[in-house]
Parts: sequence; C-alpha cells; structure tokens
Amino acid sequence: MKPFAVLTLIATAAALASCQSSPRIIDEGGQPARQASGVEGSWVDPNGIVSTFAGGTFSTRTTDTNQLLASGNYVKTSPTLVEINMTSLVRNTQSKVACALVTQNQLNCTTDAGAQFSLARRG
Repeated sequence: MKPFAVLTLIATAAALASCQSSPRIIDEGGQPARQASGVEGSWVDPNGIVSTFAGGTFSTRTTDTNQLLASGNYVKTSPTLVEINMTSLVRNTQSKVACALVTQNQLNCTTDAGAQFSLARRG
C-alpha cells in the first residue's frame, strides 16, 4: 500500500470519530446496547487498513502485523465534520485531513493535498 494512501485513511478515521452520536438500541435480551456514535470506534479502508478513533486521538494500523502507521488527534468542527491532524510514521510527515460523516457507517475525507478517500465503520 502506498504511504500516502495510508495517511489519508488515518486522517479520515480521525475525523469521523468526533462527528455525531447515534441513538442507543435495545439488544435481543431487552438490555440497552450501545450503538456506535460519531466517529468513535474502528474504521477500515478498501485496503484493510484499520483506523481507530477514541477520545480525540486516532491511530492507523495494519491488520496483519498491527504495525502503527500514523497517529494524531481529531476535532469536531460541526455535527458531521471533523478535522484530523496526523503524523505519518511511514513518511515522517504531518498533514491535515477534513472528513464528513455522510452516514453512521461511511466517512468521506479529503487531505490537505486534495486526495480523497472513504472509510467504512468496522463491524
């Protein structure tokens, strides 16, 4: 996978983590089940790279070796928009990514260099 694509995915994931929350649902046993909210949680790109958003921080790792590819933080700029500031450990560069939570399961992102990519919420 190209390093630029990895960085883009990381930034997108971070942006999604702070977008918006979703309502709680009831599981089959009658107990409240927590549905994913905003961008918090794990997201995956078409190449299988996993980005995780948690409490304003994010990381992107490979699925095979769990190698850290990028890390940073994200800020919610509106109910459906987030901005990610990230550092690529592959390229040793910093970049910004703007992401839009278009559905609870899809995050569309654009890097500061103009590259676009999407992330899907992981299971």
